[in-house]
Amino acid sequence: MNKSKKYIRTIIRIPDDLWNEIKNILPDEKPEKTIGRPIVPYRKVLDGIMFILRTGSQWKMLPKEYGSGSTCHRRFQEWRESDIFDKLWTRLLQIYDLKKGIKWNWQSLDSISVKSPLGGR
Repeated sequence: MNKSKKYIRTIIRIPDDLWNEIKNILPDEKPEKTIGRPIVPYRKVLDGIMFILRTGSQWKMLPKEYGSGSTCHRRFQEWRESDIFDKLWTRLLQIYDLKKGIKWNWQSLDSISVKSPLGGR
């Protein structure tokens, strides 16, 4: 007998109401008729970044619906260096906490232990 598994669908795009809450944290986008490469909207870039963070996939394996993996990676690095991503992440956690509640009464840490090649000498 083939029992069908029940899958919970992951979000492939940030919902409109959530986007409206966080879009003001981002810097102004490049104007539409700028010379150079085509503009990749921040929303599409952020969707791509969230896909990578959720799946652990490589940037170069980002599905085309999110734009270029190198563009998303470059923007992610820029936003990290300028603390924009920290502000986004903090706001997203606040929103999630209000809607679902984050149970901050426990923590989990994942690490790897590697033997010292010379026994610590």
